[in-house]
Amino acid sequence: MLHAYSPELQSRRKPSKPLNFLYAHPYLWISLASISIPLFIISAVRIAPLCLPRRPAADECPSGTVYVYDLPYMFNHHLLLHSCTDLDNWNWQCGIAANSGFGGRAAELHRLLPENLYKSWFRTNQFALELIFHKRILTHKCRTLEAESATAFYIPFYGGLAVGKHLWKNDTAKRDRDCRMLLRWLDHQEHWKKSNGSDHFISLSRITWDFRRLADPAQIWGSTFLNMPEMQRVTRFIIEKASFDDRDVGVPYPTGFHPESREILQDWQKFVRKQKRGSLYTFIGAAREPIRRDFRGTLLSYCSNSSSCRAVDCAAAQCSANSSVIMESLLASEFCLQPKGDSFTRRSVFDCMIAGSVPVFFWNQTAYEQYPWFLPGEPESYSVYIDHGEVMNETSVIEHVLKRISKEEIRRKREKVIETIPRIVYGIQSGGSTDFEDAFDIAIEGVLQRIRKEREL
Repeated sequence: MLHAYSPELQSRRKPSKPLNFLYAHPYLWISLASISIPLFIISAVRIAPLCLPRRPAADECPSGTVYVYDLPYMFNHHLLLHSCTDLDNWNWQCGIAANSGFGGRAAELHRLLPENLYKSWFRTNQFALELIFHKRILTHKCRTLEAESATAFYIPFYGGLAVGKHLWKNDTAKRDRDCRMLLRWLDHQEHWKKSNGSDHFISLSRITWDFRRLADPAQIWGSTFLNMPEMQRVTRFIIEKASFDDRDVGVPYPTGFHPESREILQDWQKFVRKQKRGSLYTFIGAAREPIRRDFRGTLLSYCSNSSSCRAVDCAAAQCSANSSVIMESLLASEFCLQPKGDSFTRRSVFDCMIAGSVPVFFWNQTAYEQYPWFLPGEPESYSVYIDHGEVMNETSVIEHVLKRISKEEIRRKREKVIETIPRIVYGIQSGGSTDFEDAFDIAIEGVLQRIRKEREL
C-alpha cells in the first residue's frame, strides 16, 4: 500500500497548478502549438538545409563566389505570364515561364532528329534569358548564402519582362517604374551601398536599346534603365550590347537546344558533322516591306530565285511556332545568310551555328563585336563576311564569294563552328550543374574574374 504522500501516488492525482490552468483554458494549447510547430520546422531547416546549396569549396571556385539577392516577387516571378504555355506569334511573353525558361518540347522536330537528340530540343522563347540565368544560378556550385564572403552579387530582376510589356504603349513612365523601384530597393542593401554596384551583375533578356531611351522627347522608345546613374557600374549580360559601354556583355540568344550532358552534346556534334548538305546556302527570315531598301527583303528575293539557295519565308512559314522548317533548311545548307534583324543581332545566328552551318555576315556588329567571350577570336575561322553595301549594289556577289570557297576550307570553317557549339548553348542542369562548360558557365566565370581584377586595381 502506497503512502498518502508517496511520489507514485501523487503522480496519479490531479495535475499541478500550471497544468490545471492549461486544462481550464484548452484554447491556450492551440496557441502554444501554433507557435511551437513553426519554430520546430525553422530549427529543422537550419539544421538540415536540404534545398539550399552547400558552401562552395575554395578549389571549386578559384575566381570567387556569387551571392543571389532574394528580391520581392514583384521584380521577377510576378512578371511572368502563366496564362499561355507555348510560343504565340501575337504575344512575345508566351512560353517564357514554362520549364524554367526552356519551354515545352519541340514536338515538330521528332520526325527530323534521332530520338536521343530530339529530347534536348524545346520551344524556347528568345526572351527567356533572365529566367534561365536565375534558375541556373540558384544551384550553381559557386553560389554562396554568405553575403560577406561573396565576390559578386547577382540581381535577379526580370527587366526585359518589366520593360517589354510597356514598349508598345505610349506611357514612358510605366517603362521606368519597376526599374526605379528596384534601384530604390537596392539602395537599402548594405553591399550595394559599399560598392555602388561595381561588384553586382544582372541579366537582361532584351537588346540594350530597349533600356536606353534618350532625353530627346522625340525618342520615346524603351526605358531609361541603363542610362540611370545607379546602373553605370553594374555589369549586364544582354543579348545585344552597346559597343560604347563596356558594362554591357553580349551573351548568346537562348535557342531551342539544351543538352543535359556532355554525351548528348557530343552526339549532336557528330550528327551535324555528318549531314549531307545539298544546298550551297540558305536564308531564313521575313521581309520588312515598310523599310526603305529593306536588306532582308533583298536577300529573300535573291535566294528565292537562285537554284543554289534554300529560302524560308517566315512571313508564310510561321518560323516561331514550327522550328522544323528552320532546322531542316539549316541542316541541308553549307552556309546561312545572317543579315541584321530588327536590330544588329538576331537569334538565327545561333540557330545557324548549332546546326553546323557556316554563318555569312554583312555587318560587324551582328556577331564579331557582340560576343567576344563566346565566339572564336578570328572571324574568318568560322564565318564569311560580305559588306552589306556590296550586296545592295550587286546581289550576285553573294554566290560569287561563296562558290570560290573550297570544300576543304568549308570543312575547316564548319569544324570550328561545331567546336564552338558548347559555348553558345544553355544546358539543362542535372544535379545542380552541367558536365560541360556552356554559355552560362562562361558568363559566370567571366564576371567573377572581371570583378576580382577590378578589386585588385
